[in-house]
Amino acid sequence: MRRSAAALGSSLFLALAPGTVAVLLPWWLTGWRAGDWWLPVRLSGLIPLAAGTTVLLSAFVRFVAEGLGTPAPVAPTEHLVVGGLYRYVRNPMYVAVVAVVAGQALLLARPVLFTYGACAGLLMWAFARWYEEPTLADRFGAEYERYRRSVPGWWPRPRPRQGE
Repeated sequence: MRRSAAALGSSLFLALAPGTVAVLLPWWLTGWRAGDWWLPVRLSGLIPLAAGTTVLLSAFVRFVAEGLGTPAPVAPTEHLVVGGLYRYVRNPMYVAVVAVVAGQALLLARPVLFTYGACAGLLMWAFARWYEEPTLADRFGAEYERYRRSVPGWWPRPRPRQGE
């Protein structure tokens, strides 16, 4: 896949998938109307919101630059993406989406978003476990198995995986 096609496909998928989970559905649940929590607690939501957004955008760029493809199952990468944040955790996009939702929950003082984020995280875990992992194992074989054994799926390791 050409980089320009990968960038376009990744941009569309970013708007469609994470855009729906991290923006559209939280808006639908809350109308982005804020509750009445102590302001410092609410403002603390900016930290996971900003961090999650940064991680998400960085991961999408990595799929284009390193993988020559998209995160979308219909247009997968040509190469296994193991650099950047993927040296610390195998699923930084999913972790980032949950962080964005948690950040919104704090910022808007809306507990329903914590529940929604937990449910979304569980669905992402199931998708990764029962679709992505077997698909990556079939597609990339021993390279993926080595990567899977050395990098945790959901809780980032303190030091990056070496050799990449």
